[in-house]
Amino acid sequence: MAGQENAETGRDRPPADASGLAAALEAIRAGAYAVDVQGRIVAVNSHTERLLERPAADLVGQDAHDLLHRGPQGQSLPATQCSMREAFHAGLPAHGRGDHFARSDGSLLPVAWSLTPYALSGHETGTLVVFHTEHTPHPRPRPGQAAEPLGELQRLALLAETTTRLTSTLDVDEALRRLVALVLPRLADWAVIDLITERDEVWRTAVVQADHDRLVHHEDLQGPMPPVPERSPMPLSRALRGVASTLAGPETYQRAPDSGIAVEQRRLFDATGIHSAAIAPIRSTREVLGALTLGRARQPGHFTTADLTLLEDIARRAGLALDNARLYQRQRKVAETMQNHLLPQMPRVPGLTMTVRYLPAPDASQVGGDWYDAFTLFDGATALVIGDVVGHDLEAAAGMAQLRNMLRAYAWGHNEPPSQIIGRLDEAIMPITDVTMATLIFARIARTDDGRWQLTWTNAGHPPPLLVTRDGLAHYLTDGHGLLLGTGVRTSRRDATVVLPPGCTLLLYTDGLIEAPGRTLDDGLRQLRQHAAALAHRPLPSYTDHLLHRVRPPGHDDVALLALQTPMEPGL
Repeated sequence: MAGQENAETGRDRPPADASGLAAALEAIRAGAYAVDVQGRIVAVNSHTERLLERPAADLVGQDAHDLLHRGPQGQSLPATQCSMREAFHAGLPAHGRGDHFARSDGSLLPVAWSLTPYALSGHETGTLVVFHTEHTPHPRPRPGQAAEPLGELQRLALLAETTTRLTSTLDVDEALRRLVALVLPRLADWAVIDLITERDEVWRTAVVQADHDRLVHHEDLQGPMPPVPERSPMPLSRALRGVASTLAGPETYQRAPDSGIAVEQRRLFDATGIHSAAIAPIRSTREVLGALTLGRARQPGHFTTADLTLLEDIARRAGLALDNARLYQRQRKVAETMQNHLLPQMPRVPGLTMTVRYLPAPDASQVGGDWYDAFTLFDGATALVIGDVVGHDLEAAAGMAQLRNMLRAYAWGHNEPPSQIIGRLDEAIMPITDVTMATLIFARIARTDDGRWQLTWTNAGHPPPLLVTRDGLAHYLTDGHGLLLGTGVRTSRRDATVVLPPGCTLLLYTDGLIEAPGRTLDDGLRQLRQHAAALAHRPLPSYTDHLLHRVRPPGHDDVALLALQTPMEPGL
């Protein structure tokens, strides 16, 4: 957007219709502001003032980019790195998420946003920006506020808000909740969502009433629906076939029903008292996903054909968001199932207690390449592995499976130190597998002649193992460290050996346990060591559960954890 000089020379010259524009923005139930062709803010609504903790007087006339846009650490954002600024200059509708606005006190507000051009005054084109934060409750109209016809600006704002809110979640249920909250009570006092399942069954997923300042779900009206008739001319049947949007009223379903769906629709109108309804298909780019019905019972006035255009736009955006969410959940389910089948059961090793934990990141796009393994070697020793293949998708999970199988084969077929086994694996990654890069620790643990347990390991770019004594002394095993796998650099790798003290706990883990946004790696390692030492007296299953609860950064990354404890007395 424009530089500081433009902002200073223009901040006292808002357009003549700025007061009317600000009043129009109040109809938007999210943060909203308008900028002119130079990027100066010309009007804001009260939600913007509240979210940014800035009065309108401190916003109007300022360059929006310079004043608000920040990087994730609060740093000033160069124009070339600002996705919103690029969209502004392109002059096309756009939306984004994961960006940050600066509040007046310097704190950051995580935002999802949507912008669209519109006619500001005369021949001048401005830009409308609608934004919200997931940490702020979505504002609702005052109780008793009646629905009013939407002007062109309000319609654009509602569509922008719909895009922003629905595309910022990949959870189907959450997307439906947001859709209902967007249309009630602004457009209607009833919302009904019928979805077609993956088995081509129709399910009345939501029947929601706006009762003053509450949204009331009528579960007695929800549930399975009859099949979609192939030729019925009735409105909902046509919408579920993707034919057209239609207006309807109670009289529409008073005639003899032509299908089971028509019977359910008559029941809906009788139970809700809806006197006017508008019904639109919910489509993705590939198929019809369902139908959205808006109904007015207490609200006066009837829906018109002009309302159908807005409803179709809302339903189209909802369809794209729901399709993305369904695809995400389907792929995540496949990846979780695949990974659960690939991660092994732990072998029983007399004298050792072992346990493992795998936690997928709830906010990642899919499960990924974090893995653990333990198996008996040809000479009777036990191999221990913890690793992380770069990526968070099915490809990473498949790469993890390739590495695991190759490592097992090399370790069983070659009676060599861990460093030489990993050297063989590193040479084979590029020509044989689809893995780009990976980190891992490969160790072998065996009894010594005096009955103690000896650990020998090599580390390929992975976070170091943590050893915790029974007395609560904790230190990282930093020896044996080398390059990660897949770099293409031939290098000699080292082994390290330690005799484990009686009653100690050894932790092998992936970086999801110690890395989090806004926290340094040293901070994560220090926190893990502190909590691991404090739990030293607990038995291993309780130890791992409490440790994950205390340390794991929520929603950041997958976590794989392999832990073992040695007996209190040597030889046991």
